[in-house]
Amino acid sequence: MMTPKHFPLMGTALCALAFPQILSAQEADGQAPSSQEKGGEEGSGPPVGGPGGGGGFPTGKNVFDDNWVTLGLGVALSPSYTGSDDYRAFPLPVVQGQLAGVGISPNGPGVALDLIPGRGVNSDYSFGPTIRLRSDRANNIEDPVVALAGELDRAVEVGVKVGTTKRQIGNLLDSVTFSLAASGDVAGAHDGFVLEPSISYFTPVDFGTAVSFSLSASVVDDNYADYYYSVSGAQSAASGLDQFDAEGGLQSVGASVFIAYDLDGNALNGGLSAVFIGSYSRLLGDAADTPYTAERGDPNQFFAGVGLGYTF
Repeated sequence: MMTPKHFPLMGTALCALAFPQILSAQEADGQAPSSQEKGGEEGSGPPVGGPGGGGGFPTGKNVFDDNWVTLGLGVALSPSYTGSDDYRAFPLPVVQGQLAGVGISPNGPGVALDLIPGRGVNSDYSFGPTIRLRSDRANNIEDPVVALAGELDRAVEVGVKVGTTKRQIGNLLDSVTFSLAASGDVAGAHDGFVLEPSISYFTPVDFGTAVSFSLSASVVDDNYADYYYSVSGAQSAASGLDQFDAEGGLQSVGASVFIAYDLDGNALNGGLSAVFIGSYSRLLGDAADTPYTAERGDPNQFFAGVGLGYTF
């Protein structure tokens, strides 16, 4: 049976191509913030009338009643490194779903799990481990001067993400999600920590269309800032950039929006969906003051992506 609890899951599937880059649009191979929004119990919605205001809920197959998976492939455009004003296109594969009660969400080149399967009527909680590969300035440095400073090692960040979702904010099917992710490098690259708070608002427009708006920030420690934003004496001699000693703090704030559409007009039965995402982030503190940004790049960072996903 189709009920209001399935529409946040519909949004989760439609968002699968979008969320990997929401938190940190400036990273070509990096972030991604991911979120999982889940619905209420049977009968928590109206007996008639769907998101578009007519006809009641669809009948027939509901792909979200049990295990489900979304496989997606998109094309994204983002800065070649955090702080760059050179942009490049790259493919963006995505896997998302729910298996044996465990939620699986994309997390940049990585994954986030939700180990809390329960769903309340008007609220919900999420908790689980995360892993992400960060490839900032590890390759594809478009700026020839920054390239002379040398490539960096890839970081493997392992952490945890917690969140809470409140539903029925402005209508019977929308929701607001607050989340906080904390992770640290275990590969010996930056050896630092990252905190990423975010808030997102999700609402279906109709049975096949969903939109979401998100605000996010990232806070980094001294080790992270020193690795990515400092210019050592050797790097200065090789590139001609001024030496710079970076410290941690608030790295960036950002906003994003996506629009997703199921190609047969009913996301609850799975199948193909298309998505567009655009985001903006502003680098702050030493992330903006480093010569990699101030002299060779831009603290204003943009991201855009389009893609297709298939849910079954």
